[in-house]
Amino acid sequence: MTTLYRCITEDDTGQFCHRVSEALSKGWSLHGSPSMAHDPAKGVMRMAQAVTKQVMAEYHPDMKLGQQ
Repeated sequence: MTTLYRCITEDDTGQFCHRVSEALSKGWSLHGSPSMAHDPAKGVMRMAQAVTKQVMAEYHPDMKLGQQ
């Protein structure tokens, strides 16, 4: 059993919520609280949420984590 980790980032829009919701629907679990920071170059707030998932596969750097 391997634990996978990803950090989902996006501008503070509904798209961020959809990406996190999609990950949860695919068996990923929230890992910690979301983070928010201002991006002065773009003039927007950015969101981040870490998620983890247990899989029956050996980790390899070429894994496409978003497809797991």
